Amino acid sequence: MTRTYWAAGTAVLLALLFAVAATVASASGGDGDGSRTSARAPGLYSPDAGFARDMAVHHQQAVEMSFIVRDRTKDEPVRSLAYDIANTQANQRGMLLGWLDLWGLPKVVADEPPMSWMGTADGHGGHAGHDTGGHEASGHEASGHDTGGHEAAGHDMGGVAAKPGALMPGMATKEELAQLGAAEGRDAEVLYLQLMTDHHKGGVAMAQGCATQCETPAERALARGMVEAQQSELTLMADMLKQRGAAPRG
Repeated sequence: MTRTYWAAGTAVLLALLFAVAATVASASGGDGDGSRTSARAPGLYSPDAGFARDMAVHHQQAVEMSFIVRDRTKDEPVRSLAYDIANTQANQRGMLLGWLDLWGLPKVVADEPPMSWMGTADGHGGHAGHDTGGHEASGHEASGHDTGGHEAAGHDMGGVAAKPGALMPGMATKEELAQLGAAEGRDAEVLYLQLMTDHHKGGVAMAQGCATQCETPAERALARGMVEAQQSELTLMADMLKQRGAAPRG
């Protein structure tokens, strides 16, 4: 068990180091006047921009769930895991939103379905006909469970499926978040671990998509760090569920 915690902690640290390196690489990518960074900025519907927008929303819900369970249990291992997840994903979310600012791109695109960037070799995510030059965001930034007008109805997005009522694969529904907020003790611990297991599985699929499709080296490195960290935490959470006489949901 100690070895598993160590592995998860190491993976989280690596993800954070990737994030810091990514910021430095992006910030110093220009040649003094910012022209190089601007010339290489991803397009509005590119995998780079789509991943940044979608993963920022995905991460926000993980942070929200982690804060919820922190107040619903006194179990130190679960509280420690929740703190690590909240801290790591809040930092990574800030990194992703910072890139969008750096690229001069909106954080929300009203006509962009969630995860439409996945599975597109041309990097246009199903919007190849759009002019990306003057596109403005007209929607509201999605929180952990706000669908922003694009609620997923269990259909397939980028090769992975979102359950009915969830915005993206792995994300919890409003009803599940309410259940977590009402649970206490072991019930809260088990539900959190199950919801976060689903959440990580969806996050790993998204990060693997960016690691394959994104063109920005720093973003690809961050995505690979996310995959490593979340896969390690999946192993950890499976062990924690087993200790509580439960298992991940099907």
